[in-house]
Amino acid sequence: MAAELHVELVAADRSVWSGEATLVIARTTSGDIGVMPGHQPLLGVLQSGPVTIKTTDGNTVVAAVHGGFISFADDKLSLLAEIAELADEIDVERAERALERAKAEADAAAERRADVRLMAVTGVR
Repeated sequence: MAAELHVELVAADRSVWSGEATLVIARTTSGDIGVMPGHQPLLGVLQSGPVTIKTTDGNTVVAAVHGGFISFADDKLSLLAEIAELADEIDVERAERALERAKAEADAAAERRADVRLMAVTGVR
């Protein structure tokens, strides 16, 4: 049996994704981090960015995550986000409009949120 870790991606308002994975990549205040089974225990602060989950069945789950915490111990990874959306839940046209509006209003935080949503959908970082 291949090594795996149990992943829980939770937003303030709901459980976003739960399952088994072989790799999770997330953006923290210290930079991007990859967590695989057997990783050293960690606790970190999430920054806005896409989270990529490589599932044990070979699929890839991508979510736009905005703030929160990441913790890992005993092959259990928890991503506790302020806001999180799976890529397939994101309306691309709405995110593009939000990005343009944020640029026009010079709202850096809103611009970053819209940009992260588009990164999650397109895979472009």
